[in-house]
Amino acid sequence: MNMKKTSTLCGFLGLAACYAWAGVSLNEIPEKVVLTNDLGSRIDGAAWSSEELKGKVSVLFYVDPDLKDLNNDASEALKSKEYPPEKFQSFAVINMAATWLPNFAISSALKDKQKRYPTTIYVRDYNKVLVQKWGLADDNSVVLAFDKEGRLLFRKDGKLTPEETETLLATVERNLNK
Repeated sequence: MNMKKTSTLCGFLGLAACYAWAGVSLNEIPEKVVLTNDLGSRIDGAAWSSEELKGKVSVLFYVDPDLKDLNNDASEALKSKEYPPEKFQSFAVINMAATWLPNFAISSALKDKQKRYPTTIYVRDYNKVLVQKWGLADDNSVVLAFDKEGRLLFRKDGKLTPEETETLLATVERNLNK
């Protein structure tokens, strides 16, 4: 192999290694992220910070709008549990850059979702900030659960199986009274 091919291969492997190690790992608190202005916001326009994941057990759905219903079973399972709001919170962060749909159409759909899930906090990520900072899967649905300190306890990229949904619920319940 000549020197140019070797250095190109090493550069590619180094980049791949960076992506493999980037992001949030289980039992770690992810890097602080703030979505405001051009980066994103709550649907009411207020800033959102990942610091909000602290203080309660939290579940965060990071969703490509084209796959908005992929993990509805998990959303419904969480909703049916009626966890006490002083101990549990949920977030739906929408990866607005993952779709061709116009932002106004997505925002309108989010207002409808807010009516169905009134205790969930809906957030828009306009620039794939959580993909870049936390290493979340792009163009997918990702489900994350955090303890009261903000440590990641559960992660699934893609559709949860019924067994994984049960694991998510068990993880939440185990941590509610800690």
